[in-house]
Amino acid sequence: MSPLAAAAAEYLRMRRALGFKLYHHTWWLPDFVAFVHSQGSSTITAELAVRWAQQPAHGHPNWWAAKLAAIRHFARYYRAYDPRTEVPGADLLPKQKVRQPPYIYTEDEIGTLLERARRLPRPLQREAYTTLLGLLVVTGMRVGEALGLDDLDIDWHRSLLTVRRGKFGKTRLLPLHPSTMAALHRYARVRDRLCPHRPTPSFFVSSTGRRVILQNLQHVFLRLVRLYRIGQHHPRTPRLHDLRHSFAVKTIREWYRTGVDVEPRMAALSTYLGHVCPSSTYWYLTATPDLLALACGRLEQAVRGQP
Repeated sequence: MSPLAAAAAEYLRMRRALGFKLYHHTWWLPDFVAFVHSQGSSTITAELAVRWAQQPAHGHPNWWAAKLAAIRHFARYYRAYDPRTEVPGADLLPKQKVRQPPYIYTEDEIGTLLERARRLPRPLQREAYTTLLGLLVVTGMRVGEALGLDDLDIDWHRSLLTVRRGKFGKTRLLPLHPSTMAALHRYARVRDRLCPHRPTPSFFVSSTGRRVILQNLQHVFLRLVRLYRIGQHHPRTPRLHDLRHSFAVKTIREWYRTGVDVEPRMAALSTYLGHVCPSSTYWYLTATPDLLALACGRLEQAVRGQP
């Protein structure tokens, strides 16, 4: 193993020990090291980093920027071992700050996803994935938050769910509807019958009895989305995270349609979703044309009502 390859492996081990997941880095760094060696070099240069990051040529500029950022962090680390190392500047492949509009699932599409999830071949996977998707639909939780739930995070007597692994390490309580509690309780009974001796306290478990892995859930979800052509005319494939967007948009949309004073409730919705500040929640107003139209209509009514 070359010094550069050994340093890349040690860098990944060190960062993971500090709590970083580094999902893409797992193959990015070894691929970059192989590219450097294929170019007859043994050290990192800005020119090589940019050339590697811009592969494939038809990739999105933000993807290129993310790849270069990964190499930039590694180069800073490796420069302590090889002073010839060049750290590529952030301005070489700047990230485009364009937030893609979310995909908002229709009620029929959500019904299709849940119905097809109930037909998955493995009994425990079928029960876990169907209940998990349903929970994401009715609470707008982040996927990682739902996967991180343990049995003790559900208060069956008070109908409360505790999110302990939220973004930025924040903990919050989510009150749940009785129908949601009933669905969770049914799943727990079936899970305990199918897997009575679980090696993990995780609430949602896979066919092996261990915590559901995000990549496996995403794989099954995307297979269902593509198989049943959900969002086939949308610019990009609908994501699991879009269930969270759909919950927020539909909640605000219903408030507008029923004449609720939305502004005072935005702080509560922001807290429920686990946003740091309400401005993150207000983004949904501009992300969805029909929601923005409802907001504008409410504003016009208020203006016309002024003396």
